[in-house]
Amino acid sequence: MAELLWGQVYYKGIYAGMLRQEPGERCSFTYDPSFLSTSEPAIAWTLPLQTQPHVSQQGLHPFFDNLVAEGWLEDAQTRLLGKRQASRFELLLAFGQDCAGAVSIQDPSPAALDQSKMDIKDPKQVALLKGRASLSGIQPKYTLVVENGKFRPARGGETSTHIAKFPSLDHKDLVMNEYLTMQAFTALLPDDQVADLKIDTMEGSRDPVLIIKRFDRAPDGTRLHFEEFNQLLGRPSNAKYQGSHKDMADFMRATPGCLPVEIYRLYLRILAGLLLGNTDMHFKNFAMFHTADGLRLTPSYDQVAAALYDYKTVALAIGGVEDMSWPALKARSLIRLGEEFGLSPAVMKMGYEQLAKRKDVMLEVINEDKFGTETMKDDLVNLVKKRWNGTFSLIGQYLSKKR
Repeated sequence: MAELLWGQVYYKGIYAGMLRQEPGERCSFTYDPSFLSTSEPAIAWTLPLQTQPHVSQQGLHPFFDNLVAEGWLEDAQTRLLGKRQASRFELLLAFGQDCAGAVSIQDPSPAALDQSKMDIKDPKQVALLKGRASLSGIQPKYTLVVENGKFRPARGGETSTHIAKFPSLDHKDLVMNEYLTMQAFTALLPDDQVADLKIDTMEGSRDPVLIIKRFDRAPDGTRLHFEEFNQLLGRPSNAKYQGSHKDMADFMRATPGCLPVEIYRLYLRILAGLLLGNTDMHFKNFAMFHTADGLRLTPSYDQVAAALYDYKTVALAIGGVEDMSWPALKARSLIRLGEEFGLSPAVMKMGYEQLAKRKDVMLEVINEDKFGTETMKDDLVNLVKKRWNGTFSLIGQYLSKKR
């Protein structure tokens, strides 16, 4: 009989409890009595403080499942474990020392990594071996720290402060796409919070990479407590496309301590993302901090003009319509979205007017940025202009009729 897996869960470095694999496909998390006796909060919205175990009947609880790597990183980690396939629990135990947010997982008997499966000429794989970090998302990435003013891969036991993203095999210009889209997004919403990123170099790589400052790490290295909406809604990682934008607004309205203005901010972020061709805005691309006053939106992140790669289906349902075609997106669709968020026509009009006021500035930011090819810039600018003229310019007219 195979030995069941187990690991120690820490919250901001404080031992919080035990994560254990149970017979069958069940997993359990049990808070330690010492943690329950402190004034620390629950480690997750869906894991309230209690003495009884939290039992998941099929695999990892959604909170932990969403901490496990995906895509390129998941495949690379599996190879380093010397396996053709590895369970989500195995990956979390082996690479959960540096996860998103305040929680980390320690394996009392960590598995040895098979260096023979690693290409020592590939800086991404070398960094992966050193860091033992778990990051979601399918794009190649790993964690960094700053040393002597330069970026280098984080080592095991270090708390990383930045994340490096690399081009994917399918889309060589993905890094530049995300960089330019994020610059445009920031120009559209200058009063909102957006993840701090730049194009720079790092140790072990001659090519420029996208370097993102971690918003879940304080300047003194303290881990900040946040959860993606997939975690807040209690959904496993593979369910990130199953649902609607309305699900997030409904959660915020029903959650004590959430502010109505946060729902408006979320609506604006979705509008700006759709204008920029980001059809891939799923539940793991939106998140909230746990604060003493309640849940608050984190800075916006992962804005990519996916429509440039012919991803033409909107990730989440709008107005009850699933798998909506992005080219077929109408002004009425965006107004229905606002109605689902509980926003009045006057509030929606205010948001539309803000985007209209900033549109030309945003286009100028794209054109004048020193990074990016002229082809990429032209494609992004033309995409935005077409979307604005075909959809967004009509929002004001429809709202006037509603009023």
